[in-house]
Amino acid sequence: MASPLPPAIFLMGPTAAGKTDLALELARVLPCELISVDSALIYRGMDIGTAKPDKATLAEFPHALIDICDPAESYSAAQFRQDALAAMAEATARGRIPLLVGGTMLYYKALLEGLAAMPSADAQVRAELEARAQAEGWQALHDELRCVDPESAARIHPNDPQRLIRALEVYRVSGLSMTAHRQRQQAENTVAGAAAGGQFPYTVAQLAVAPADRSLLHERIALRFQLMLEQGFIDEVEALRQRSDLHPGLPSIRAVGYRQVWDYLEGNLSKAQMQERGIIATRQLAKRQFTWLRGWQDVQWLDSLACDNLPRALKCLAAVSILT
Repeated sequence: MASPLPPAIFLMGPTAAGKTDLALELARVLPCELISVDSALIYRGMDIGTAKPDKATLAEFPHALIDICDPAESYSAAQFRQDALAAMAEATARGRIPLLVGGTMLYYKALLEGLAAMPSADAQVRAELEARAQAEGWQALHDELRCVDPESAARIHPNDPQRLIRALEVYRVSGLSMTAHRQRQQAENTVAGAAAGGQFPYTVAQLAVAPADRSLLHERIALRFQLMLEQGFIDEVEALRQRSDLHPGLPSIRAVGYRQVWDYLEGNLSKAQMQERGIIATRQLAKRQFTWLRGWQDVQWLDSLACDNLPRALKCLAAVSILT
């Protein structure tokens, strides 16, 4: 008889919903090790605008995959999957339960399903694409992508240069679109999964926390952005801006809030415009996270404003045999 799979917990939800607070409550009563699932918390020196847990919290409740990259570096979903699986295996070996907390849904998807192997970056191709974008505009590149990979073009906005260049780079380097690479990987995974039982190597309880009333989440987002400004968010971005190796095209600086404050410091926005656009961008992020979660399977929802989330979460964990 096969050994039972070890337990793991996913704690998901939109930004500003209270995921960290509930994760800490769970960690106080369960033998958990926390693993961050957040594409902004990976960066050192980006603390205020990412709502990173403070030093005292991290000292008491260490989180894997926080502060692992410099803002000048890129970090892919494939790298996350490798790092997260390693952190989960280490926690399991210590007899602990991996508790993954964060809102980067692509990371969760990569962890559960894997990712198609894509060709490596090609500096010459990227330079050619960037030069064309400067000469003709990003819409011209998006039009090209729509011709060679309509599915990716439907997902990628013309004003998302990082993903747009990557999608075209993949096609030019390999002769296959991103969509074709993913379809081939899915077919291979189906065959391999059937041979291996088709299982992710953990019994996972998937929890999502959010206010039942969406307008309350919008209020929380606005209040949190204002608090970030009071805590020194502008100074934090100014310190990044003083570095010669950082610029607005990097994934770190494109993070929600950072790009808006950067534009303010560049003189492109007034302070009021910066705050308004930062809040709007954060709301849009929350909307995208909700969209992901609406199509997610086996999710147990918790109201982040309820006072009984801990016992409800423990009941959900027991229902899927996380707790014995």
